[in-house]
Amino acid sequence: MIRFLTPRIVPAALLALSSSVSFAGDFSTLNVLGFSQDGSIFAFEEYGIQDGSGFPYANRFYIDTATDSFVSGSPIRKRLEDESASVNDVRDMAAQSGSAIIEDDELVDGFVAGLNSVTETSADPYRMAVNPRPVVPPIDAEIEFRLKELQFAASGSCAGITESSVGFKLTQIATEAGQKAKVLHEDVSIPTSRSCPTGYRIGGVYTYYPPASKPVYAVTIAVKSYGFEGPDYRWMAVTTHAEASD
Repeated sequence: MIRFLTPRIVPAALLALSSSVSFAGDFSTLNVLGFSQDGSIFAFEEYGIQDGSGFPYANRFYIDTATDSFVSGSPIRKRLEDESASVNDVRDMAAQSGSAIIEDDELVDGFVAGLNSVTETSADPYRMAVNPRPVVPPIDAEIEFRLKELQFAASGSCAGITESSVGFKLTQIATEAGQKAKVLHEDVSIPTSRSCPTGYRIGGVYTYYPPASKPVYAVTIAVKSYGFEGPDYRWMAVTTHAEASD
């Protein structure tokens, strides 16, 4: 297997409102943990220092790849309300809780089929087309995903901060004759866990080929939202299994 190579996304200075003042948001680091051996679970973590408070946090997500829903016990969210505490401390706490779902050493690697950091400015944030395995010449059909942002009226804690909140629709595009496009996710409302989202971009495409079942695809999505000191970026993922014709 090929090891996952995930970008380390660190807080960076954002656009200055004046020549002497700048604001930094919280760009969480994404770390893909892997797939269960049968491909039924996709796991990843995000971690960083919360803007405003300075508290370290770590979140873990375990996704049922067949239903694209959280496995029982997930998500796991940990925060140490101590500015002197380390990110590694809180990551360890989240990992201990995650072991009740599946141990890290039981997770296996897949392929990093496509990858775009949130700092990438030359790539299309709304489209990613990849060869799902690093084989030349390809033995698989290309897979392609497209993201479309959707506007919703602001509600809850976002009301008064912004006039609208942004959701998204993710579609797997037909790349072979006879295939049909497949909507993998389409928001009908904005979950409160996303705070006040203002935009999205495709971060990466991860693939896994279990020994005895259909290939699994996971698309990571960077969620941009209002933060205390600037825009924040958090992560989510959408999963699907390949069609039988693949």
